[in-house]
Amino acid sequence: MPFRAEVKVLLRPGVLDPQGAAVERALHALGYPGVREVRVGKVVELWLDAADEAQAREQVEEMGRRLLANPVLERFTFTLAPVAPAATPAPRAAPGEPAARSAALAAPAAPGAAVTPPADRRPGREDREAGGP
Repeated sequence: MPFRAEVKVLLRPGVLDPQGAAVERALHALGYPGVREVRVGKVVELWLDAADEAQAREQVEEMGRRLLANPVLERFTFTLAPVAPAATPAPRAAPGEPAARSAALAAPAAPGAAVTPPADRRPGREDREAGGP
């Protein structure tokens, strides 16, 4: 059964957040003097398959503890929701797998829909010399 999880990772209370302080100062400079105690974190959105919600919850909890958050400096919370199979994202290329192969595995686009092909590689020197990206 497919699930969508949204994991929010924030610094623990008491841990210095220089990025949050910089955002707070910038917001004050932009005319928002009422903003205070800004904390900057990250959101990790993921889809996973599990037998049931309890198993999905257990897996996301483990992912948060083992990889997504540094337990010394950060804390995390998450939401979990079942999704319809058609709502899950198209598969991505695995490391070392050509992007065209993973794109072929994806469901076909609706007629008339704009499709952006995946980038197979990063722009290199030859692209810059040719006037490319």
